[in-house]
Amino acid sequence: MKSRNIYVFIIFISLFTSSCGIYSFTGSKINAKTISIDYFANKASIIQPSLSQILTDGFRDKFVNQTKLDLVKRDAELHLEGEITEYSVSPVAIQSDQTAALNRLLIKVNVRFTNTLDDKQSFEQTFSQYKDFQSSLSLSAVESQLIDEIVKSIVEDVFNKALVNW
Repeated sequence: MKSRNIYVFIIFISLFTSSCGIYSFTGSKINAKTISIDYFANKASIIQPSLSQILTDGFRDKFVNQTKLDLVKRDAELHLEGEITEYSVSPVAIQSDQTAALNRLLIKVNVRFTNTLDDKQSFEQTFSQYKDFQSSLSLSAVESQLIDEIVKSIVEDVFNKALVNW
């Protein structure tokens, strides 16, 4: 009786795990096998020298590590490209003495995603994120950490729009 239950369990697991398509760790169905991700050039009026590479690497790491997609240089079933369109710092939370209590670092990225298997999944959209920091701190003191946090959020938003369809 015990061996029969094990046998039924093995059959159930086999049927459950063998389905059509490829599933990512996020649970979304991905029929594609390849993705190409172009370098995201910085076309903002203020150029932060490492931002393009950090953003591009963030996209590549996310799409390769969170899916079973193979990263290829061209002729991929999925293609991600775009550019950084804004990198700015502005004061927020103005106090009564006309000084800012906080400053805001804002990054905007225009993204074009092409799904050659299902054109309805393709899109072009601007994604933006910001982080506030104390005005008593210089941007250079917090810039690296803020960029990492903002890029992580943008990459997550693009990933969700492209593959999870949220």
